[in-house]
Amino acid sequence: MEDHKAINYIKAVLENAPADWLRLTTHRLDIYEERLAKTQFLEHFEALFKEGKADTEALAQLPTAYDYIRLGHPLSCILEWTLAELNGLRPEHVISFSSQTIPVMAILRKNGLEQKRTRILYQGQLPAAFNPEALRNIYDYQFELSSIEEIEGLESFEGSTVLICNQTDNSAIHFNSNIDFIVNTYAGLGSLILVNSLAGKNDPYISEIQHVRRRESIAMTPANCLVALKMLIEQADKARETDNRKQNQEKVVDALKSITRADTEALVGSSGLSIQYAIMMGLVEVAQENHPGKDIRFIVPPNCYGGTNDQARRVAACINNVEVLDLPVDGDNNMVDSIETILADLASEDAVPYIIAEIPTNPRVEVPNLRKLQEALSKERKTSEGRTAVEPVFILDQTFCPNVHFLGEGGILSKVKTIAYVSGSKFPSGGLCTAGYCVGNELTHDLIDKIEKHLALCDNEATDLQIEILAKQLPSMNQRIADAYSNTRDFVNYIHKVLPEAKINFVSEDLAAQGFTPSVFSLDLPTKGTSLQERENYKRQLNHRLINKMITEIPHESKHCVSYGQLKGCYWTIPATSTQGTTKESDKDYIARVALSANMDLELHKKVFHDFAMSIKE
Repeated sequence: MEDHKAINYIKAVLENAPADWLRLTTHRLDIYEERLAKTQFLEHFEALFKEGKADTEALAQLPTAYDYIRLGHPLSCILEWTLAELNGLRPEHVISFSSQTIPVMAILRKNGLEQKRTRILYQGQLPAAFNPEALRNIYDYQFELSSIEEIEGLESFEGSTVLICNQTDNSAIHFNSNIDFIVNTYAGLGSLILVNSLAGKNDPYISEIQHVRRRESIAMTPANCLVALKMLIEQADKARETDNRKQNQEKVVDALKSITRADTEALVGSSGLSIQYAIMMGLVEVAQENHPGKDIRFIVPPNCYGGTNDQARRVAACINNVEVLDLPVDGDNNMVDSIETILADLASEDAVPYIIAEIPTNPRVEVPNLRKLQEALSKERKTSEGRTAVEPVFILDQTFCPNVHFLGEGGILSKVKTIAYVSGSKFPSGGLCTAGYCVGNELTHDLIDKIEKHLALCDNEATDLQIEILAKQLPSMNQRIADAYSNTRDFVNYIHKVLPEAKINFVSEDLAAQGFTPSVFSLDLPTKGTSLQERENYKRQLNHRLINKMITEIPHESKHCVSYGQLKGCYWTIPATSTQGTTKESDKDYIARVALSANMDLELHKKVFHDFAMSIKE
């Protein structure tokens, strides 16, 4: 009876779901509390369920589930809640993935770090992407693998038992007491992992699994969650059919070839971090094959995007000869000088150097001397024993300027082994999907092959709908970048005029003439106080006051958001490093980050800012 009630309620929810649940990649941060991500949404959702309320207005008022759709969203939370209801589990014990292999890898990762055994059982066929040999030899995951017909009578196992199955109806998925995790795969959609509570024995895995989804993959997408929910309530029986995947993929590859002028074809993943994970693991395999026994060093700015920083450290935690080194790039530090110093040290150690960096940097929007950067990366160095050191690979995050030609013929990095990647949730899709991509120059064809292997192994390729969105949005990307930059330059100049005491981090006119035309800047407002702490506190208070004023007075355009490259509006966040997640507190910049689009009422934003500037001068 309770199952029947839940199914009927979900039917009503799907009929009345707000359009934004399917459309947005970022949600309202004014009704989002990070420490209550997902739980707060579901608490309010369950209250509506008990009241039998499923009207659109009530659903639209639910608090934001996650700040970013890659981590989860209303429909993924509802899908997880529904499956939990049907199987007598708590909602936190069900976690959705766009990938069919990553949830299994999440268990292997935790058990590998704890030196705990893992038994993987499967009914029918393993997911096509599952590659036992690579998981053992490259990821250093150890496990037993076997096919079973029935789970009844399954023997106990000293360690974790994972069952991979494919059950798409709404009947209960029965746990055996000797099964710890069930990964239920959905063809063309992704998977859901169900955690057997077993008196709390497996509860410590829940946050670890969620963090793998956060950093190495994404949640099942809204469109695919909708299909999965309809399958559960018997309104559909298969994934969304896309006959034009190949045609759309060709359009995306051709568009990116034109935009980047790179020598390799583009690889497209479910998110920027999905691509980055494939890059890192592909390069780990390259080092293992070409430089066996040598230490691998990923060199990463400590204040870059938090997903990048955290993911690099997570890879290093799993593989013995991989470590992360800090690369200071902002403020008083110079990226080129930092690279020179680190590469000299690593040459002496005969290590394999992989450098990850953003250009322009975040949040200070700085561009290094590119000629000197190219020289530093190209320089031949010697080991302490006089042998030629391993040349570096430069991994360039150019999300802030995806229109700049770094890699093609004549590009500043065309003769340095360079992989460039971009978060597709920004300008490439205009904020309509999370898919990301990477390309390489003529020196990296073998590297791209390895990256493609790991993108497929993790089942992290972009979905059909993501590819369709990129095919539509990429042709207009460069024009949107130009128009958004024009708005941003205008706004920055206006702020200089009305509040000259403010410090603004933005590209110079000279850099813009070279093609660096981002539409994001950071704003350090004037402060006062007798001590450093007083000045810092006043500045933070002023930043919040500005943001609240802009959002309150222009609610249809100004938003609490960490995004960039959206099709419409203006986005504000503080600290400017809020997207950095696990970044150390000491590396965070408590200044405002502002991102403008090509489509916004710039004059209204100027007027509201003028009122703010006058108010703090009184």
